[in-house]
Amino acid sequence: MPHTKRRRLVTTVVAVSLGATALAACGSSDDDSKADSGPVSLTYWAWAPGMDKVVDLWNKGEGKKDQITVTVKKQASGDTLVTKILTAHKAKNGPDLVQAEYQALPTLVSNDAVADISKSVGDAKSKFADGVWQQVTLGTDAVYAVPQDIGPMMFYYRADLFKKYGLKVPTTWDEFAQDARQLKKKAPDLDLTTFSANDSGLFAGLAQQAGAKWWTTSGDKWKVAIDDAATQKVASFWGGLVKEGAIDNQPMYTPAWNKALDTGKQIAWVSAVWAPGTLTTAAPDTKGKWAMAPLPQWSASENVTGSWGGSSTAVTTDSKHQAAAAKFAAWLNTDGEALNALAKESGIYPAATNAQTSGAFATSPDYFSNQPDFYTKAAEIAKTTAPSAWGPNVNVAYTSFNDAFGAAAKNKSDFTAALQKMQDDTVADMKKQGFEVAQ
Repeated sequence: MPHTKRRRLVTTVVAVSLGATALAACGSSDDDSKADSGPVSLTYWAWAPGMDKVVDLWNKGEGKKDQITVTVKKQASGDTLVTKILTAHKAKNGPDLVQAEYQALPTLVSNDAVADISKSVGDAKSKFADGVWQQVTLGTDAVYAVPQDIGPMMFYYRADLFKKYGLKVPTTWDEFAQDARQLKKKAPDLDLTTFSANDSGLFAGLAQQAGAKWWTTSGDKWKVAIDDAATQKVASFWGGLVKEGAIDNQPMYTPAWNKALDTGKQIAWVSAVWAPGTLTTAAPDTKGKWAMAPLPQWSASENVTGSWGGSSTAVTTDSKHQAAAAKFAAWLNTDGEALNALAKESGIYPAATNAQTSGAFATSPDYFSNQPDFYTKAAEIAKTTAPSAWGPNVNVAYTSFNDAFGAAAKNKSDFTAALQKMQDDTVADMKKQGFEVAQ
């Protein structure tokens, strides 16, 4: 197998028609069936709360029957976990399974840290929307993980205050901007929402909705298009609202932001399906006053949303029991009992479509008891999630976003210039790492 990062990942991403890729050949064990006969013990690195309780169901049921025991090792999430996985892989002592965010998969694949489990996950593909499944295949015939949870984006608003100020629930971004300006005229001390320059995942999801594909391949080279027309449109839109003072420009998840939501100083929030949990803590006094609607569209004829967050269960190339690990990964993310437990213990919104309106999701969140069709509507929105296009250094792009957009939001300066900085930083890092990048 080629040993440069460029060749490892480009071969994987480009060779859809080749069936088993070079990476898949490296990542699959020829001795799976032999290695998985008899008692098998697997280790699963995960950060989701309560995962050990979910895994206990496996160990007492399917796992006991198949003599496959899984032990959860609680980890930090995000870049910290990715770094730990890669460090363990270099030492050839990684775990059998890892909870991997979708945007981290290309990095793990390019470092040959996760295996192709396409031959071991049965009919798992049929359980997921196409756009979700694409995130674990990277557009190839290989399967690098089983989807676990997703974060389709939605629009949240204070229904009572929208009525009070005569605002229309926006179906387009133009209407969203009109609402922001109208609210400022009627109540200068209030804001429709804020642009949070420390939430790169939110911006990435908005760009995806607009049609952006930040990382793609061209021949045997990567193409980076963070500053493409779609993303420029998103940056210009939000930068324009910040510059004119139509919305706030403070970060989210601070005491000040919580207070703004709880007191009605901010009356809307562009977020994802997991928002009820955040609102329960951030704005407890406004329970039952919020409503959820689809994300505004760039054109009235469109029906698409972005994604903010989500993770999968991947099998590592270090595992000596890849088939057994893949069987557990499929059970964890498709079995009804497991999905109910994940919802109860870990608070996830399942990627599996059959679980999005049943079990824990058969009734609306307690915070949204005023909207009984919350999860029915959420499931419909989830089907419209735009496909993503992640690359091998998302962490660098996100860090650059925080720095460049943070300064632009604070100074109310040009967001498109910040976008160019994000593009330049990402390309420079890829070249430094040895990836070939198309100009």
